Amino acid sequence: MGKKRRRGDRFDGVLLRNIDAMHFIMPIIMPNRCDNEAFVSERIDLTNLDRYLEQKNSGNPEYKYNLFQAIVTAILKTVTLRPKMNRFIANNNLYQRNEVSASFVIKKQFNDTSEEGLAFIHAKETDTIDDIHNEIYRQVTYCRTGDNKDSTTEVMEIFNKLPRGLSKAIVKLFCLLERHGKIPPSFVETDPYYSSVILTNLGSIKLHSGYHHLTNWGTTSVFVIVGERKMRPFYDENGNVTMRDSVDLGFTVDERIADGYYFSKTIKLFKNILENPEILDKPLAEEV
Repeated sequence: MGKKRRRGDRFDGVLLRNIDAMHFIMPIIMPNRCDNEAFVSERIDLTNLDRYLEQKNSGNPEYKYNLFQAIVTAILKTVTLRPKMNRFIANNNLYQRNEVSASFVIKKQFNDTSEEGLAFIHAKETDTIDDIHNEIYRQVTYCRTGDNKDSTTEVMEIFNKLPRGLSKAIVKLFCLLERHGKIPPSFVETDPYYSSVILTNLGSIKLHSGYHHLTNWGTTSVFVIVGERKMRPFYDENGNVTMRDSVDLGFTVDERIADGYYFSKTIKLFKNILENPEILDKPLAEEV
């Protein structure tokens, strides 16, 4: 049985009541998420991960294990083990999210006119990369089959068909309800900006990693940008260089949810998981 909901809690998070003065004051004097972004970039050596994925695919599964699935699993494990990364600020208050989740956009076809769908992963503490791989396969297959749409896209399309003045008024009302956590959960159940972390796979369209903004709508405090994988130079302590397969990642975070030291340890954990990928076979909640 879950914890009893108290006054001030939301449908998607628990109000943090016993916090230090700084984390109480910051959301009040700096209320907008987009004004509190911190960006960090990191380069990942893929030598071990390439070998690991090759072994996972040695049985020739119908849906291949790939780099993006490993990154999704690694960030879900990182957020599970570093719970402050699963906090969000809404209406000047700090909340702990009720679940660990990840979302990303699915391009139905790689052409200029193709529609986009949304994938939303609800993680469990017992999940491993196999579970995440299977869930991504299920959602990608569903999205790319026929005219299937997620509930959030369907709601947006309804607004788009209404007279413009009416739709704007309704959306403004929704923004007011959203700020106070009163928006109907069914309207945002697949909204990517209500997940723990959003990922964008720019490498799939041959683009470099870089900065991506957060939004004041929703509750997402972490955005991960995956760049193109390619051979890059790595230097040892003696200045010797070797070329290795690698990927650059960008992280945009709401700096109000934790301090710099916490963010630093979080990024190190995430990098360690990807460079020692056997960890991905363990449950998300198992300590590293």
